[in-house]
Formats: sequence, structure tokens, C-alpha cells
Amino acid sequence: MKTLQKSGGLAALYMAVAHLIGILIFLVVLDYLNITDPAQKLALNVEKQTIIFSTNLFMYVFFGFALIILSLALYDRMKAGAPALIQVSAAIGLIWAGSLIASGMAANAGLATVVALYAKDPTQAALTFQAIEAITNGLGNANGEILGGTWTLLVSLASLRVGELPKKLNYLGVFVGAVGILTILPALTDFTGVFGLGQIIWFVGLGIVLLRSYPAKEA
Repeated sequence: MKTLQKSGGLAALYMAVAHLIGILIFLVVLDYLNITDPAQKLALNVEKQTIIFSTNLFMYVFFGFALIILSLALYDRMKAGAPALIQVSAAIGLIWAGSLIASGMAANAGLATVVALYAKDPTQAALTFQAIEAITNGLGNANGEILGGTWTLLVSLASLRVGELPKKLNYLGVFVGAVGILTILPALTDFTGVFGLGQIIWFVGLGIVLLRSYPAKEA
């Protein structure tokens, strides 16, 4: 459907913006990765809880819902030419979306818990925060982009088969997807940044294509 393709394009652009803003907030504004001491990290979460709560919604929860729309739009676009590949990619996209939504919701629920506990028992709050962070990081694929990488790779391979997206965009998607899958290996986890930046570019290209063009059968 034409409306679904437009919705998918807008979703892809939102995902690019959400990913970029989330990276800037966590890395530049909060300097989150350089804070390794659990007590300092907890103190930052308590102090900046409004920013962190909003970023979790923007970067994980809303991102997950946008991913559902984009996955369905891509499935609708390519289901006739590459049914097996695009079916599997759609399933993985929905799983990834659910994982991200769960991560954001759990992080915000946990944030409310540790903030309340912090006023009474900072030590117990720090222990609770560490446990919650381990769970939310796992749900959010912080230990490797296996879901996002596999989804990006399969979508790009399906598009190469049916020719619904520009070849350069597909080749970029294959590269980004492969990098994402490799980040599951502990020695290559640092390449998560390459995956993230590459996927932002891919999302922008994907969004523009979906907004500008539609499958030939609907033209």
C-alpha cells in the first residue's frame, strides 16, 4: 500500500534521527561510556533522570514501534520477489523491535525504582542498578548487534534479489549488517559504533527511497 510505504519512509527517518540524538546524548551530553564506577553512574542517573527517561523512550521504545512499521513496509514492498528472505527479515525485525521496547520500558521502570531507593540506601540502590542495567543492556543488544545486524543484512539481500532499492544502498546495508553480526564476538564489540553510524546513513537513504518511490505494481 502506498500509505504503508510512506509510513515506512517516515519511520526510517525517525529511526535515523532517534539513533543520532541518542548517541549524542549518551556520549556527549552525559559522557556515559566514560563513567565506569557504579556509584558514579547511579548518581548520574539520579541527577539526570528526566533526560535519561526521555532518551530511553525516544531511542528504544518509540524506535521499536517505528521499526515495526518499517519492517512491515519492507515486507509489503518485497514479498512477491523474495518471499522467504523478506519473511525471515520481518520476523527478526519484529523480535528486535520487541527487544528494544522491552529494554526501554525496563530501563525506565528500573530508573524509578533506584531513584526512590537511592534516598534511603545508596549502597543497595547501586547493587539494584547494576542488576537492572545488565538486564536492559542484554535486551538492548549492548553486547552485540546480532538482531539489528541480521535484519539489516537480510533486508539488503532481499532487495538485491528483487531490485526494489538502489544497489549502493543495498551494498551499504550488507556491509552494515555484517558488521553488526560480527559485534556479537567479544573481540569485535567495539565495532558497534561503526554499525550504529552506518545504519544511520542506511536509514536516511531507505527513508528517502520509500517516500519517493513505490513498488511498480502500485504505480
